[in-house]
Order: sequence, then structure tokens, then C-alpha cells
Amino acid sequence: MKAYGLIGYPLTHSFSEKYFNEKFTAEQIIDCTYKLYELPELSAFPALVKSIPDLHGLNVTVPHKEKVMPYLDAVETEARKIGAVNVIKVENGKTTGYNSDYQGFRQSLLNFYPVNADAQALVLGTGGAAKAVLAALDSLNIPYQIVSRRPQPGQLDYEALTPAVIQACSLLVNATPLGTYPNVASCPPIPYEALSERHYLYDLVYNPAETLFLRKGREAGAKIKNGHEMLVRQAEVAWDIWNS
Repeated sequence: MKAYGLIGYPLTHSFSEKYFNEKFTAEQIIDCTYKLYELPELSAFPALVKSIPDLHGLNVTVPHKEKVMPYLDAVETEARKIGAVNVIKVENGKTTGYNSDYQGFRQSLLNFYPVNADAQALVLGTGGAAKAVLAALDSLNIPYQIVSRRPQPGQLDYEALTPAVIQACSLLVNATPLGTYPNVASCPPIPYEALSERHYLYDLVYNPAETLFLRKGREAGAKIKNGHEMLVRQAEVAWDIWNS
């Protein structure tokens, strides 16, 4: 039986577990299992890999997407460039890291946002998911500014998000966990009153389907999209990686 699973902490809810088990049932894949492996400390990762019989692959979620890289035998070039891994292929006892978030977000964004000469983005957050977003924006030649609670040189803090800054950027991407269930009353602290029908709000959060960030955008007339399609697309990319 080929084993797959998800590592992260905490794993109170998982899109991946539901998605892959439903995929196995729907496609009559009877020789595969998918389980959750809560991993509070990454130092336990090597022992976990050795303890799972016939392990073929793992997904990686917060907070381990960046810190898992030194524990792997190899990291694919694109994932190393991004600086985050969310897919691990296990083959002949060797672990190789990949990033399917980048491809999932890129494919999903192209179905939502009109990429043109006026494209300009604000990316809220600086974690592993944000790094995949930035790589996708780079590949599409979409200029962006990064917003962080603890900004590095060249980045903005939330206090710098004036109405003029918001109005200059037609795409806003929430790559933070703010608004994720059960903390549905939270959202990034931006001047929502500056949003209009020319804005596109993309939230990587998928649970709930409409976060407070997206609801405020919708109420201002903006187009909105949650992270569900990105998750589906990155999961299929992961499946292709494991079976290549």
C-alpha cells in the first residue's frame, strides 16, 4: 500500500486529506492511503519518514514549508529559488522537495485576474505561501509590493497602506492566515474603504469560503476569489510529481 500524507502543526483541518481520499475513491485507486502527521518539531521528521512503510510522498503545510528544506536529501531548483517546499517525493529512501503552490496559484490567478500593462499587486504576508505567490507574479511580470508586520528593507508595513497605495494596486493577495476558521473575525488591517470595482482580492485562505477580507472586498464592489482552486491545482501537481 503506497502511503502519502501531510505534515504540519497543528492539523486541525486538512484540505489535502479530504481531497486525496476522495480522489482515491472516485478514481478507484485502491493501493494508496493518505493520512495526517502532526509534527510539532521538525527534528522528528527523519524518524517519521523511516517509520511509515512504503512512504511515497508528503505534503507540507505551515509552519514547516521553509524550515523543512535542510532535512531533505535534495530540493528541486524552482523550490530552492522560491525558498519553500510544500511537496516531498520519497523514492528509494531519498527525499526531494518541490513547490506546487507556485504552479497552483499561477494557474488559478490566470483564471481570475487580467494580466496587462496596468497590473500591480500588493502581497500581504512573507511566509512560505507568500514566496510561492511572489514567484508566480514574477513569472507573469506583474510588479508587486510586499506588506509585512515586520517589514524588511524594501517592504511596506501596514501603516504605510494609504488609500493612494491601495488605489494604485488592482490586485491584493492575502498570503497570511488571517481569517482562517475558527478565527473568522480577523482580517488584514488595510483601508478597505479605498477598494472599488477595479480591484481584485485573492485570499489563499479557503476555510471559510468567504473570509472577512473577501467580504469587505465584495461589499466595496471588488472581484473576489478564495484559495480553493489553488489548492486543487497544487494537489494535482503534487500527484503528478509523486507519480513521475
